[in-house]
Amino acid sequence: MQASGDHPLYTLRNVDFDIGDKPLLHDISLDIRAGQVVGLIGHNGSGKTSLIRLLARLHPPTRGTIHFDGEPLASWPHRRFAQQVAHLPQYTPQTDGLLVRELVSLGRYPWHGALGRFGDDDHRRVDEAMTWTDVAYYANRPVDSLSGGERQRVWLAMLIAQNSRCVLLDEPTSALDISHQLEVLGLVRKLCDERGMTAIIVLHDVNMATRFCTQLISLRGGKLLMQTDPAGTMRAEVLEAIYGVPMGVMTDAVSGHLIGFPR
Repeated sequence: MQASGDHPLYTLRNVDFDIGDKPLLHDISLDIRAGQVVGLIGHNGSGKTSLIRLLARLHPPTRGTIHFDGEPLASWPHRRFAQQVAHLPQYTPQTDGLLVRELVSLGRYPWHGALGRFGDDDHRRVDEAMTWTDVAYYANRPVDSLSGGERQRVWLAMLIAQNSRCVLLDEPTSALDISHQLEVLGLVRKLCDERGMTAIIVLHDVNMATRFCTQLISLRGGKLLMQTDPAGTMRAEVLEAIYGVPMGVMTDAVSGHLIGFPR
């Protein structure tokens, strides 16, 4: 499930995004290659959610161009794009008593439509997705009866069942405790490493981002500060530029992970 040819999966050039007379993104140019786990980081209001909504094609850019797999983003037919890119917003819809298996099965909708036959391949992918996310045990339970971490794994299972090449996740760990944050982000990283998926994730916690992501895109005030690997981001002066407060960096003696902290 890699992008065809040598071009990036996403290409943005000189992208602006305004709502009314309020600019939210300005002059964003970047490339995102297939197979990466990309973290979008920055302070509140930096443009992270706006950027991921543009990538999900929920809004068109005000100016500039966005290409997906070498084609203009706007030119992709809706159903074909849904087969390629799965999006999980920060606030997920109400599940209205749906069972876990029923919600995961909705991930197959882009492949057969509302009236299409749910065939053997669809059943196989749903079962596989529930196994990957360790929610098969809950298959016949209402989603609303699960804990926050369990529910988030079910939503991820739905995205996996969709069998897309790219997943866009807007703050998937914001309502989770630390153990469930580690669990969910570890699962996303495993999916990308083992299935060749690309993930683009809005994250607030820079330490979680550097632990699980292979690339970080840093935004401030709607502008791109830098795109680099985690080591390039975890420098005191870089973190201060991103978050606007004095920062320090230390190395965890046990894990070896770099940890950023406010001074």
